[in-house]
Amino acid sequence: MAFKRIGFCCKWIDHAEQVDGIKPTDDAKKYNTGTTTISWLKRQSTDVAEQKLWDLANQNIDATYKLVEKVSTLDEPLRMVRLSSDILPAYTEPNWSYFWRQPDVIAYAERNFARVGEIARDRNVRLSFHPGQFCVLASESDEIVERSILEFEYHADMARWMGYGSTWHDHGFKINVHLSGKGGPAKFLQTLKRLSPEARNLITIENDEVSNGLDSVLSVAEFCPIVLDIHHHWVKTGEYIDPSNSRVVQCRESWRGVRPGMHYSVSREDLLVDHDPNTRPDLDDLIARGHKKQQLRAHSDFCWNLAVNDWALTFADQWDIQVEAKGKNIASEQLYEQYLSRHR
Repeated sequence: MAFKRIGFCCKWIDHAEQVDGIKPTDDAKKYNTGTTTISWLKRQSTDVAEQKLWDLANQNIDATYKLVEKVSTLDEPLRMVRLSSDILPAYTEPNWSYFWRQPDVIAYAERNFARVGEIARDRNVRLSFHPGQFCVLASESDEIVERSILEFEYHADMARWMGYGSTWHDHGFKINVHLSGKGGPAKFLQTLKRLSPEARNLITIENDEVSNGLDSVLSVAEFCPIVLDIHHHWVKTGEYIDPSNSRVVQCRESWRGVRPGMHYSVSREDLLVDHDPNTRPDLDDLIARGHKKQQLRAHSDFCWNLAVNDWALTFADQWDIQVEAKGKNIASEQLYEQYLSRHR
């Protein structure tokens, strides 16, 4: 994986209007997963509910394969995608988890997830997962930690079926979570020991803008890689951190020779409507004018601020950049085009 990557998260869209939703008749539908709700499953007979879960398993693993196949046709630097967490709905829900433990269901998952991993490795597509915010491995609550371990291991199961996890971040695969929970780094490290070997080989920790910023997550860098989120860091501190900063170097070194991954986003364009796209936003100035950090943390639709993009692209020589934007692949292609324009 010598070449640089700029990737996107979870969904494929064909045009900008699909930021607001993909219609059932849209061609992009085939690249995206479907889901159901626990309340809907509860209202059905067991047979109907199980059939729905089976249909979703077939549909979603197939959509995931098609998404990776689609990404594999892009320019090599764009071959990176975060996979959706809802591929196997209700996998850890106590009333329905039994469905996913059935031998025929497991056999199907093993066989078809393997195809996803094979095409990703054959065509140099870097993959990842990002369990939701409710996956709190450092919670003070033992009950929440137990549920969080189940949720993390669900993602590890899918990664394992794809052929990842036997070695340290093989092919750059990661399962990324926030270091959230009042237990902090100490509780996280306790929980880390309880994860499966594959989960420990794939876990990464990301800094956030609320409780565990860059200095906090660096305290666990000896044990797992740090995903540097430069937008979270900006929202927390106002700093446009430099790639040569010693903390950034520590993050990079935590990957132990694997090309590191980072996250990039920018505050929403409909929040900073009149802001000059050729000027970086100033956090202190925005707060003085009444903006709240909670608003500023939200991800934009597209990579609209050229000056902030240029800052993010200063990391591209040493980091793969995952664009967290509602514009998905279109947003990552915007950043890539700006990179090309600066290097012609």
